[in-house]
Amino acid sequence: MGRFVFKLPDVGEGIAEAEVVSWHVAVGSAVAEDDPLVDVMTDKATVEIPSPRAGRVLAITGGPGDKVRVGAELLVLDVDNDEAALPQDEAASPGAAVAPLAAPTIPAPAASAGPLLTAKKAWRTPQASARVASARPTGAKPLASPAVRRRAHELGIALQFIPGTGPAGRIGHADLDAYIASGGNAAVVASRPARLQRIEAIKIIGLRRRIAERMQESKRRIPHYSYVEELDVTTLEELRAHLNARHGADRPRLTLLPFLIRALVCAIPRFPQVNALFDDEAGIVRRHAALHIGIATQTPQGLMVPVVRHAEALDLWEVASEISRLAAAARDGTAARDELSGSTLTITSLGPIGGIVTTPVINHPEVAIIGVNRIVERPVARGGQIVIRKMMNLSSSFDHRVVDGWEAAQFVQELKGLLEQPASLFVE
Repeated sequence: MGRFVFKLPDVGEGIAEAEVVSWHVAVGSAVAEDDPLVDVMTDKATVEIPSPRAGRVLAITGGPGDKVRVGAELLVLDVDNDEAALPQDEAASPGAAVAPLAAPTIPAPAASAGPLLTAKKAWRTPQASARVASARPTGAKPLASPAVRRRAHELGIALQFIPGTGPAGRIGHADLDAYIASGGNAAVVASRPARLQRIEAIKIIGLRRRIAERMQESKRRIPHYSYVEELDVTTLEELRAHLNARHGADRPRLTLLPFLIRALVCAIPRFPQVNALFDDEAGIVRRHAALHIGIATQTPQGLMVPVVRHAEALDLWEVASEISRLAAAARDGTAARDELSGSTLTITSLGPIGGIVTTPVINHPEVAIIGVNRIVERPVARGGQIVIRKMMNLSSSFDHRVVDGWEAAQFVQELKGLLEQPASLFVE
């Protein structure tokens, strides 16, 4: 018999706090040792914390989106599942416990889902009238919002005959729909579309909040500018198709990205200021000889940036294999912490969606990001002739404190030359 206070452990490398993502238990739940209690997020890694003891949950601290400091009370357990035997001053009653918080929502009107009505008078069976009238004392004023009252008036329905399922018997749009569906109103004729009143309030938590914070920090601290150039990738696409056809059975499939990374490996020695991290608080730019490429990856949880390390030491197929492995790990949530940090330059690609031009946000504290747009076939002039070529835009952003516009233009032009003449990617 006892009260066990479980405090948030250090689940990372010396972290100070973690954000609650979701609870697996509620007040009153019985848990066994090693049962999952809660998911918390540190940096961009989500960690599942198991129960150190068996017992019954007396109280929990924080809901989704709340931050809890390491060492602070996270959960209280009755380790013998007998709260009544605890001293009165130590027992935590379920009513006083902090329950998990849900994202606030505003009930959605279901007008568009129900039948459309034009009748001004509602026809009711005696049985229906008697049934609903019994839900409210005679003479009692029905509770409803102005929007519900207006809709009921337009439908010719007296609110007095509708039972409310909200607090204190308040009538909502769903109650109107249920009354109509039960035969309370007989006229079912098409009318003008109903007005939608739904507002959904979604609390920004977990990875979504971390993305928002990082993007805000990047835009606040970095003076961005973007540079866009058009590339003719016809020859490159022919080479890629040839290599996939030749080695597709025993090697990873090549996409555009391994060739772009190879071009970056070739160009960076001439433009070392692009492959750098800027510590603006210390006033130091750290240029890296190694190229650690972040690959912006969309996952069910939000945008993540797994890192291909030492791209300068990998061949095309090794890069392709690593991109595929890291993207899969990011999407299924198994990527390790060190696989999601440490990039020196980031590539972002919208793949087949592409678009014509993008203005990507730099991944702070990096100083550049390379954006890939969609490849499209277009008529272009070559040697006085109109020919069909495969064209693609590179939309890149740079930190103007570190990379001047002239340098950025030269850098992108270097990439253009390498990708338009892909044989040069493999010539020392």
